[in-house]
Amino acid sequence: MDRISFKIKEMRKLKFTKDNGTDFYKELNERLDQFFSEKRIERTGNRTMLIKMFLYFGLDIIFYYLMITSTTPLAFYTFYLFMGLSILLTAFNISHDAAHGVAVKSKFWNTFLFQLSFNLQGNNAYVWGKNHTESHHLYTNVEGSDIDVLNNPLVRMTESQPLKWHHRFQHIYSPFLYSLYSLNWFLFRESLMIFNISSRTIKIEIPKAEVAKLIVFKLLYIGYMILLPMYLLPFGWTAVILAFIINHFMVSLIFVGVLGVSHLSDYVEHPIPDSEGRLDISWPKLQMCTSLDYNADSTFFNWTLGGFNAHALHHLLPNVCHIHYLEILPIFKELCSKHGLTYMELPYRKSLASHFRFLKGMGNTLHLKPLPFEG
Repeated sequence: MDRISFKIKEMRKLKFTKDNGTDFYKELNERLDQFFSEKRIERTGNRTMLIKMFLYFGLDIIFYYLMITSTTPLAFYTFYLFMGLSILLTAFNISHDAAHGVAVKSKFWNTFLFQLSFNLQGNNAYVWGKNHTESHHLYTNVEGSDIDVLNNPLVRMTESQPLKWHHRFQHIYSPFLYSLYSLNWFLFRESLMIFNISSRTIKIEIPKAEVAKLIVFKLLYIGYMILLPMYLLPFGWTAVILAFIINHFMVSLIFVGVLGVSHLSDYVEHPIPDSEGRLDISWPKLQMCTSLDYNADSTFFNWTLGGFNAHALHHLLPNVCHIHYLEILPIFKELCSKHGLTYMELPYRKSLASHFRFLKGMGNTLHLKPLPFEG
């Protein structure tokens, strides 16, 4: 791991206030210490996690092999897209937990798994890991502190952005922009960061060693996703490029559909600190009021999405592997009720509807007040 510090320019560090979220978080950790102690298990991944690793990495390899040995265009497109979906699920289930050091017990293997699975997708693991853990997780939904808060002129997502005439239609055209998310990430997002150009509200500097890795792995990705299929298969370069683009469209829509609804909803808040950088809530309460969960107790969603659907739980407990979420969720809900904290959870279709209401509201209203959550 490159030891050069990751510099974030102009990222505002915030101070928090003690409230009922403070006592909730303290008791939550005490109860979980007791839970894992009594079960005699680690907070990291278990045998089930190892099975998932073999499954998802195995599917990546199998679908890639089937893709580059395809004999018909239909088979080629089918296996190409299945491979793209498998790689995305690998990121959800393996890369993310490994980034937080909880996929397995070993620090070395967590780093290896994270670097391998993320860099081979053509993106930079170091850049994303630092952004995710040192900005987004600490200051969720706070502009100027959370690097995931975007300043995109086409989509108004914060009240600090000027309200333009075209924003009134953003709930209609946003899905088309969402379909470009993955291609933008691969082609422009990290590459432009090298030159301090970004739609993020926080500027960053990338260490030189990571710039080299970024370039090498993007070229490698182009090699095995585009050039090698062109060389091995008789379908022509247009078929391969089309498969590459369609795959990124599919990955983008699934990715945004899974993650976008969690923090961009008309129920969640976008807290604004005072002039001294202080928020009038505690850090645990920030996580609760900025995250909307969906189907948190679903075995299917937990297995396929790596616990991303239980987002509030993950933000509060990034040191726990998602494989344990279903067991500790009842403790979490019990303590939320005990300490008077609102836990926002909906069926997925309602959380998606909330996301589009948010887009419509931000496109038509200068100041959008979050809706009271009633479940």
